Amino acid sequence: MILIAENINVMSQTLGLAMKERQTQPIQNMAKVAQQAGMHYIDLNIGPAKKLGAEMMPWLVQTVQQVSDLPLSLDTTNPEAIEAGLKLCQRRALINSVSLQPERLEHILPLVSRYNAEMIGLLWSADGMPRDVNERCLLAVDLVFKANEAGVSNENIWLDPIATPISGDISKIKSCLEFLQMLPEIAPGCKSIVGLSNVSNSTPTPLRPYLNRVFMVMLKRAGIYSVIADAQDTELPLLNCEERTELVNLIHQALDDEDIDIKSLSEEEVKYVKTARVLNGEALYSHAWLEG
Repeated sequence: MILIAENINVMSQTLGLAMKERQTQPIQNMAKVAQQAGMHYIDLNIGPAKKLGAEMMPWLVQTVQQVSDLPLSLDTTNPEAIEAGLKLCQRRALINSVSLQPERLEHILPLVSRYNAEMIGLLWSADGMPRDVNERCLLAVDLVFKANEAGVSNENIWLDPIATPISGDISKIKSCLEFLQMLPEIAPGCKSIVGLSNVSNSTPTPLRPYLNRVFMVMLKRAGIYSVIADAQDTELPLLNCEERTELVNLIHQALDDEDIDIKSLSEEEVKYVKTARVLNGEALYSHAWLEG
């Protein structure tokens, strides 16, 4: 599974300020963390950046490339900023992301072809996010068709079915997983990607790593190609490269609702089992699910 570091984000209290004030050190320190953690890409998220994006993105690309040779994912809704960054990327870039909103299709799709980039296709239309797996499939077919018309092949498209917080509707998480299993049939050659941390948004900070880790195991089991994840969570690469085989197997047992002798498990293992049951819909979510 391809891991994309999410941490260089304008919404970060420290790195966001570093971007705005053009402070290289904090940005480069995080890029080094991502590379050392075993990430495969670094996402550079500058947000909408309507006014200064075309200046910020190339500065950010150059700043990161001075200390890391990982390929970059350029993350903004500003097409001028995307193009300014693409011109400086030393390796093939990933554009994050192209939704079905007309202005995004019009301005970003040509850049994918012009710069031989890859793209994340976000399954978000003018009507908002999809409600179920059927709508995700319809949006995927529509987006891939429009990308193909613009000269972008399926092999260069990474589709994001949009993960939603566990604190919301559990059925949306299930439809996301169902979509991943259907993707090879509806869009052959396309890759899949999910923003891992979305599932733990709005949950207490100490609980987020368990949700993110278990969700990654679920996504990998469903055939996911890539996740955008926290490079500072050192457990994620270990779970990805199967250095935590026993833990992964335990999570699978919990997801399959197999009988597990809870008394034989460590306190940490019990937390993973409980988290798996919550994410699988076998137990109701609450901020105190690990305490029960």
